[in-house]
Amino acid sequence: MFNYFLKRLLLIIPTLFGILLISFAIIQFVPGGPVEKMIAELQGHGQDATANFTGGQSANMAATARSTGSDSSYMGSQGLDPDFIKELEEMYGFDKPAHVRFFEMVVNYMHFDFGESYYKGVPVIDLIIDRMPVSISLGLWSTLIIYLISIPLGIKKAVKDGQNFDIWTSAVIFIGYAIPSFMFAILLIVLFAGGRYWDIFPLRGLLSDNWEEMSWWEVTIDYAWHMVLPTIAMVISGFASLTMLTKNSFLDEIGKQYVLTARAKGLEEKQVLYGHVFRNAMLIVIAGFPAAFVSIFFTGSLLIEVIFSLEGLGLLGYNAIIDRDYPIVLGTLFIYSLIGLVMTLIRDMIYVIVDPRIDFEARST
Repeated sequence: MFNYFLKRLLLIIPTLFGILLISFAIIQFVPGGPVEKMIAELQGHGQDATANFTGGQSANMAATARSTGSDSSYMGSQGLDPDFIKELEEMYGFDKPAHVRFFEMVVNYMHFDFGESYYKGVPVIDLIIDRMPVSISLGLWSTLIIYLISIPLGIKKAVKDGQNFDIWTSAVIFIGYAIPSFMFAILLIVLFAGGRYWDIFPLRGLLSDNWEEMSWWEVTIDYAWHMVLPTIAMVISGFASLTMLTKNSFLDEIGKQYVLTARAKGLEEKQVLYGHVFRNAMLIVIAGFPAAFVSIFFTGSLLIEVIFSLEGLGLLGYNAIIDRDYPIVLGTLFIYSLIGLVMTLIRDMIYVIVDPRIDFEARST
């Protein structure tokens, strides 16, 4: 088993390399890159755009940029000085061939050096670390609560299939599934965050502005108070599919011959359910854990971050795509992929814990 997990750990490296290679290649063909964006700003805003680009250099660069014609292949570059275009390319790192830029990026990524943001002027790793607490908070608590609710509820629904409990809980689940999380978030704000009725929970941020003046337990309570509404908004639609998956998986196993045999031997229902059915039925639930975790942890929280003014990785990556801030795009993608691959490895470990009969090493040989 150790050899299997060692192989999986080593496979993470070429997998990450392939993800970065494909993403980098796609970016090369995406129109409207940072150089073209700056050219468009120069053509439309002149000195203001040049001042932003130079980061404090003389604003008369705009006049220099328009002094001669240009044979550049960039859209909208006509009328700009070729030397100025080359300066823009050097600024954004496009003065080198694509393969050289890629391998330099790979070497830097090995040290978790993601470069600097094109427009924020700070290292990407600092931005990721700064936004990570929000994403960890939303993803961790949402995933934990969803699984704590869904698995016991799904098991009980399977045991009481067709009874009143199963019927009315299914109605609640389908209603929750039908409500988009962002719509439910707006409803929570209207009801409980001073929107129209009660002003009980804070509307924005992860902590209050005066958190530095609080004791550690006051900070803990303040943090929990801020997390109530966004966590509920993410849980409401997330637990429905997992609950039904758990129920259907247990129903499928309960009807099999080995369960009838165990009952015929006189085993108690709990022994049958948790000693025999559980480890088989939970395999399909565990299989979807990495994808669900990464989705909730990052992409699923984007709209929630916007609604509750939470600066997380989802919003950071989305804004970077819109702004063509490629260092942030590739840096966050690298983090997403790394976490996803690690979670897949953890999933396999949970497989073995749930059902010790599984031997991945034997299957891989």
